[in-house]
Amino acid sequence: MAIDFDAIRKKLGQLSGTNSRRNVMWRPQEGEESTVRLLSFSDNDGQPFKELWFYYNIGNNPGLLAPKQFGKPDPIQELINKLRDDGGKDSYELAKKLYPKMRCFAPVVVRGEEDKGVRLWSFGKTVYQSLLNIMLDEDYGDITDPSDGRDVKVTCTKAPGRMWATTTVRPRGKNSPLSEDATVAKDWLGNVPSLDDLYTLKTYDELEKIVNDWLNGNDDESNESNDFGTPRNQVTVTSESSDSGSTESTTKANYKSLDEAFADLDDL
Repeated sequence: MAIDFDAIRKKLGQLSGTNSRRNVMWRPQEGEESTVRLLSFSDNDGQPFKELWFYYNIGNNPGLLAPKQFGKPDPIQELINKLRDDGGKDSYELAKKLYPKMRCFAPVVVRGEEDKGVRLWSFGKTVYQSLLNIMLDEDYGDITDPSDGRDVKVTCTKAPGRMWATTTVRPRGKNSPLSEDATVAKDWLGNVPSLDDLYTLKTYDELEKIVNDWLNGNDDESNESNDFGTPRNQVTVTSESSDSGSTESTTKANYKSLDEAFADLDDL
């Protein structure tokens, strides 16, 4: 069997940490305005950005990829269906708590941080809708076009009395190339991070055990820390998101925005 050197490079990156979520993900900082250039995923049936659906609020798991979105058997969705069929108020409330929630992902080059290459930005429904509406506006068109697209201003602010910061996007007034250096632009386009390297779909049996342990009160209560030093047993808070209008389970860490909270997910 021939050696797959691309696979070896990928594995080396995983072992050295260069492909870790911490290095790949980008998020706007509260009180700051950033300028980014959004790229498209080339393997996404013509859609520029990707959607992933996660289950939250299940024990100490910060998020679990929903198998249903990939057309696979899904024990958590089966539980939701059973709870809805039950018809009781408590069953309905539990089913509603378990519904999967969407996060959207876009490749970005952050202006002023071009040396970090292409990273991934995760955002909620409101920002997603804003970006799609900009692209449908005939005055802007495909802002991800590497030759004739537009940079986007990203602002993250928090109004007094609000728990979460609000992220807004605004396209720059002029078209511009992704990079003045064609070689650099080609390199960026050929090195868009893969979501498959960052999020792992658990098997049916793994998810079934997780949800059964949670229902039976047997989920792991250890204080083992995640990559960011936050104890796993603190994943208990549910708060309203200004970005998506839904409720998301987060940790008790002092997050300044929902995007920051989502960036603190463990390997799924």
